[in-house]
Amino acid sequence: MARRLLRAYRMKNAMYEESLSEIAHAIVEYLRKNPHAQDTLAGIAEWWLPQQRIKTSKAKLNEALADLVTRGLILQSKGKDSQIHYRINHWKLDESEEIARRKRSG
Repeated sequence: MARRLLRAYRMKNAMYEESLSEIAHAIVEYLRKNPHAQDTLAGIAEWWLPQQRIKTSKAKLNEALADLVTRGLILQSKGKDSQIHYRINHWKLDESEEIARRKRSG
């Protein structure tokens, strides 16, 4: 019984991580195609992800954005509207290209 629960937990978490990975890849891919793009969480959910055929909750999107910011692939800044805006980190273009390449090949 305990083994089945542990296996189910691991599978659930693996699927969850994969989902976050898909979201992160979609964001990176969008920004590589649109290097001057910048938007808020709401704008990314409404405009960027549908173009990448990704549908997710704002909580998961926020988590994926936080991971990309932590990794330095995207930058965040507070806009004049007091909202957080996200954009690509041009200094990390090589690293974001590697992420996009891994996604396409695997």
